[in-house]
Amino acid sequence: MALRKVSTDASSLRALMTAFGPFLLVTILLPFVMKATNDSTRNWPIDQILRAIREVESSDRENAPDGDQGRAIGIYQIHLSYWVDAIAEKPQLGGTYQDCRQSAYAEQIVRAYMQRHAKEAWQSGNAETIARVHNGGPRGPDKPATQIYWQRVKAHLIP
Repeated sequence: MALRKVSTDASSLRALMTAFGPFLLVTILLPFVMKATNDSTRNWPIDQILRAIREVESSDRENAPDGDQGRAIGIYQIHLSYWVDAIAEKPQLGGTYQDCRQSAYAEQIVRAYMQRHAKEAWQSGNAETIARVHNGGPRGPDKPATQIYWQRVKAHLIP
């Protein structure tokens, strides 16, 4: 008798899973899938991405102290090589490396650098790629070390 009850229960469970299984699966897994999508592949407005990078780099302070033992300057903590690449992309920006201490100029440099090294990410607002390129250069998204930087930037993005 116990054996028959088990097979009836198993049969009932199978019938329930057949009828409601896809719904249950979606109900259980959808929040996890949506969180993963929102966290890493969500596209953000460029202004929000730039603000988050400024927060990480300089606490969004206009007169930020030099970083990386004096090798990075301004609100975005721009290195000389970053500036050179940006100017190569958009020579009409002119100026000097020291102008990166001015936030408006520094933002133009970041925009030019991204248009050169992360054009698709820049156009779509892919915050992760933009942050990792800013931190690690053109190959930043491939560098495991930039993942930590991305986590810090992501924490400053407005949900």
